[in-house]
Amino acid sequence: MKNIVVVGSLNLDTVIEVPQMPKAGETLAGTSVTQIPGGKGANQAYAVGKLLGKVKMIGAVGDDAPGKVLVNNLKSVGVDVSGISKIKGGTTGQAFITVEDSGENSIIIIAGTNADVTKELIQKNEDVIQKADIIIMQLEIPLETVKYVKEIAIKLGKTVILDPAPAVPDLPDSFWKGIDYIKPNETELSILVGRPLEGIEAIQEGACSMLKKGVKNVLVTLGSEGCLFVAEGTEEYYPACKVEAVDTTAAGDSFTAAFALALSRGKTCGEAIVFGQKVASIAVTRKGAQTSIPSPEEIME
Repeated sequence: MKNIVVVGSLNLDTVIEVPQMPKAGETLAGTSVTQIPGGKGANQAYAVGKLLGKVKMIGAVGDDAPGKVLVNNLKSVGVDVSGISKIKGGTTGQAFITVEDSGENSIIIIAGTNADVTKELIQKNEDVIQKADIIIMQLEIPLETVKYVKEIAIKLGKTVILDPAPAVPDLPDSFWKGIDYIKPNETELSILVGRPLEGIEAIQEGACSMLKKGVKNVLVTLGSEGCLFVAEGTEEYYPACKVEAVDTTAAGDSFTAAFALALSRGKTCGEAIVFGQKVASIAVTRKGAQTSIPSPEEIME
């Protein structure tokens, strides 16, 4: 099994359940509020760990109670947390998630110590990058850091997987060049290419435009509609597993982690996509981020 390193964010999620999303100026009565370990980077590392992968995380937390909760939760599933820095006096990242009855969500992120995942922090952990086979990143840490890690990884011949969320518009082509896989959803892909994408043909065109920017493979997750895989000379659609969604908060993170884990075990890209869909389909039937990640036994069932 190959080594996976996640470079990314750690957040404590405050999840508020509501009948539907409030409109501007509207006051709604929520039905519950809970705090759950989250952050896209931590979610992905946790998922790989729970699925019995070999994973280490590079990130930052504050020397506060949320930071301890997040680090201990990663340890509980075997994630190597020695690359997570504790920032003295820092405030650990937070996310405020509103989930409506349909399972759809909206998220507000407070970066906190995720902004401290800098080039200097990466340089302190460069040996971790050197020993990795697959590197997973997201965009909840500084863009300069993501590009810096990517450039190191390319020089060392590592596989780079980027979950481009939250999506950032108007990034230069140099940012994308050399990335092995990106996994946007259709909304994120629309932001990345700078235009609305309505219908599967437009989404295919959007994915192809990312190839022209230098990405080698594009996986567009389409929620209940499945996943579109686009590479040079290849376009393939993978239908989703049919389930009743309760909370989609960690669906993308579950998919990304499971996809990377399958690649680390020598599976083909197509097999990795199917495995990612299985894991994500279970995650959306449960509430929360890391609390929704299934065990290997549950996936077998």
